[in-house]
Formats: sequence, C-alpha cells, structure tokens
Amino acid sequence: MRKFSAKYAGTIGIALSLLGTTAISSRAAEVKNATVAFLMPDQASTRYEQHDYPGFVAEMKKLCDSCKVIYQNASADAARQQQQFNSVISQGAKVIVLDPVDSTAAASLVKMAQSQGIKVIAYDRPVPDAKVDFYVSFDNQAIGKAISESLVKHLKAANATAKEGEGVLEINGSPTDAAAGLIKKGIHEGLDKSGYPILAEYDTPDWAPPKAQQWASGQITRFGKKILGVVAANDGTGGGAIAAFKAAGIEPVPPVTGNDATIAALQLVIAGDQYNTISKPSEIVAAAAAQAAVKFLSGEMPKAEATLFNAPSKLFVPAVVTQENLKAEIIDKKIQTADQLCTGRYAAGCKKLGITQ
Repeated sequence: MRKFSAKYAGTIGIALSLLGTTAISSRAAEVKNATVAFLMPDQASTRYEQHDYPGFVAEMKKLCDSCKVIYQNASADAARQQQQFNSVISQGAKVIVLDPVDSTAAASLVKMAQSQGIKVIAYDRPVPDAKVDFYVSFDNQAIGKAISESLVKHLKAANATAKEGEGVLEINGSPTDAAAGLIKKGIHEGLDKSGYPILAEYDTPDWAPPKAQQWASGQITRFGKKILGVVAANDGTGGGAIAAFKAAGIEPVPPVTGNDATIAALQLVIAGDQYNTISKPSEIVAAAAAQAAVKFLSGEMPKAEATLFNAPSKLFVPAVVTQENLKAEIIDKKIQTADQLCTGRYAAGCKKLGITQ
C-alpha cells in the first residue's frame, strides 16, 4: 500500500467541484478500518500512477481515514492481475475497484468475488460478461465519437476533401479492453457518412505505443500522402503515429487525434503535431469510485445515472481539447500548469497560444 500524498489535495478539490459531490450519509461515518483494493491494468499510460491512484486515495482519506487502500498495477498482464485480485481478497478487501487488463477474463474474477460477498466496481473499462456491482467511467463511446467528429470538422474547415484513394487511418486500443471497443464504436459513428473513408484500422495490443508506431509506419509506406488524418484512440497510440510520420520525413504531420490529455500529448498539441486530445481528469472518476466504495462499505447502494452492460453506472462527459481551447480547458482549470507544459521547444508555441506572455 502506498501512502497518501497531500500534494494532490488541490487537484481533488477541483475534481469534486466538477463532480457536484453528494454528501455521504451518516452511516458512512461508521465505516472504519475497512480494506479496499484499487487494481489498475497497465503502466503504458502514466495516468494511473499520476492521477487515478492519487485521486482515489485522496477521496478515501477524506471519507474513511482509517480505511486501508491496497494498490496494485498489473503491467498489462492478465495473469498477474488475477494473482493480484486473489491476493487482495486474501488480505480482506471488502470492495475491489477493478480496471481490467482483459475485460472478458475479468468476468470470472468478478463472479468469484461476489460469491464471497465482496463488491466489485468496474473502473474505466467495463466487464461485459459479468454484472458488476457498479461501473464508473468517462463515456468511452462518446469519447470516440467526439475525437473523430472533431477531426472531420477540422479537415472540412481546411477544405481537405477526400479524393479517390484518400482517407484516414484508425488506430484503436487493445482488443481485450471493452472500453477500447466502445471508443472504437464511437469513432466509427463519427466517421460514418463523413466523406472520409477509413483506409485501414488497427487494434493495438496492450495499447502499446511502439506497436501503434510500427503499424502506422507500414501504412505510411502503403498510402503515403493519401493519408489525410489519423483517428487514434488515445495519446499513446496517437504519439506512436506522429513518431512514424516524423521518421518517414513527412512534414507537416497530418492531423492526429488522441485521448487522455497527457503532458506529452498536450505539448504535441501546443507544437501543432497533434490535433486534439480529450481532457478527462482521472481524479474525477477516481473520487466517484471512492464514494461508491464507501457507500458499499456502509451497506448502501451508490446512486446510478445510467445502466451499461446491465450494471448501474456513473458516466462522465469529457471535453475535446485543441489549440483553440487548451488554455481554457487545461491551464485555466488548473489541470496542468504553464510551467509543466511550456518547457524547451514548446515555449514558443505557448506564447503563440497566449498561455504565457
């Protein structure tokens, strides 16, 4: 278990103001010394270490200071996640917050825990083949639709009409991740009838940026200047595509989408190498998961606003970020600071966008 760091208090304050947090009932105050597990899927994205886990611990500390949080990251290994799942059960976890490596394989874990009276909250990625006790996430299908529609709008504004043989590439997330499937569905909704055919698409194993880069390199060789843009499901795969274009000597890079608003991706947006990303402060979802966990520990049912895969769910709507609104969405909302983003070669771009003077 890792210790809570007070430096995240300000970030969580922002998250809670966005959440419109409802008060935890008086019964929650009776919860003491309970164990909750927070099991994350991989380290390919920096968000879990930098945002999700700190956000979850911060909210748990506020709601149940004596509760113990066990944190584990499976490093994209489904077998390791199963071992971690079994381990936290043996350590007495009463609620398990699970972001599955493999959404299908996770169904048996959910059912096993529930048979022992343990509540399971699916986090970010759903578990379609098992009815989890609660699901908390940003709306992944809406994310896919938003990034693709944003790209389409940008291409049309630039008068980039798709001539014969021209179109866009689609780089999806992991084929074992049900959330990636939702993003993929949303991307197709955004591209359908857009006038920009999908030249080729790829499901990226483990969301690994090097694999996305390798695939994109092959498509650049295959299609060359017929590629008008790339709809990538997250910042890591988008960054892989950008690296492939740069390695091929293509400048400027065709517009590439992303998702997660990582520091690296925001800097690429500032530099003009990446067209968009999605701002979804993970602390918001993490805080909601902690609130749901404490509700379950109190013997109550968290309030659901939707149903997804037969599970009561709470889904948050994210914001698309481009150069036009990066300052308003990221800097002004204190998600990242100018000092974090405007370093080195990105300083000039920050001045151009009015982020710095």
